[in-house]
Amino acid sequence: MHYPDSLEKLIQILKKLPGIGHKSAERFAFQMITWPETILTEMGEIIKNAKKNLNFCAECGALSDFNLCSLCDPTQREIKQMCIVATVKDVFLIEKTRQYHGLYHVLGGLLSPITGCTPDFLSIISLKNRIKKLPLEEVILAIDSTLEGDATALFLKKELKELGIQTSRLALGLPMGSSLDYIDGGTLATAFTGRSTW
Repeated sequence: MHYPDSLEKLIQILKKLPGIGHKSAERFAFQMITWPETILTEMGEIIKNAKKNLNFCAECGALSDFNLCSLCDPTQREIKQMCIVATVKDVFLIEKTRQYHGLYHVLGGLLSPITGCTPDFLSIISLKNRIKKLPLEEVILAIDSTLEGDATALFLKKELKELGIQTSRLALGLPMGSSLDYIDGGTLATAFTGRSTW
């Protein structure tokens, strides 16, 4: 027996979420259809407006409700350090550790010949321009310890060398082949405090 079209469409949409297989999508869908109409309407509005209402900070590239985010506010952040990350989610993961209080710069991805992500697709030019303008003493590469992450880190090290800025990378407390997305807060905090010049 086939599910009604509306239920099947809901299941297919839920399967688009990362880590959600068919069984989980079915379970979520059957749960959602038992919710009151008001909750479903509110959920729909939140999803509909989430992307529309969020902005990428014009300075660092992090997510914000405004054109510039609070993470770029020199009165609230240590402007002698800049942490370079691959994605906007990485910013929030690092902030949760409460170990870092400097600025950020989001690359927008990692170098990957397989997917066609070349240096032109990353925000490297704006990164170098920011570094030249700021009184930085250290740039921290907080990038996944993967093949793509290592390639990106090596490329950045070479690019930033000419700017004469000290470059460090998170300590090797991060397991090889791991993504920041799956690292617990304690491991990430230790990696930050134990970073070494790179």
